[in-house]
Amino acid sequence: MIMYINCIKYNNSLVDGPGIRTVLFMQGCDIHCPGCQNPATWDIKKGNEIDVATLVEKLDKNVINKKITISGGEPLLQKEALFELVKELHKRGFDIALYTGHKKEEVPKEIIQYLTYLKTGNFIKELKTTVKPFVGSTNQEFEKVGK
Repeated sequence: MIMYINCIKYNNSLVDGPGIRTVLFMQGCDIHCPGCQNPATWDIKKGNEIDVATLVEKLDKNVINKKITISGGEPLLQKEALFELVKELHKRGFDIALYTGHKKEEVPKEIIQYLTYLKTGNFIKELKTTVKPFVGSTNQEFEKVGK
């Protein structure tokens, strides 16, 4: 199955979930929050096409501590590929955080079952925060949803 990604930042984030995390930025967004930190991810056609199986192998080899945050863009724009990705990473023992601009009830339970953490809610520029951990604005929620 094909997925569109923007880039992978390996083993260097302290702000995208607990621990030192790799961040996978998926390509494509249908929300377009004013003040978005990643507007270059909005157009799915500008992403890098990669097969999910190839991506899983690449992440398994290069993510030393098995901690990954999947962000965007908007990951739920590619639900089927996202499901395959989190299922395969979970099998390999990954601690997975998913960042979405959607509400928790809009995230398929089939995806949530493979996650450790979930960040929900769209970014609101006027509510920007630097003190609430792992979110960009105070309306967003970051919660543990799995093991």
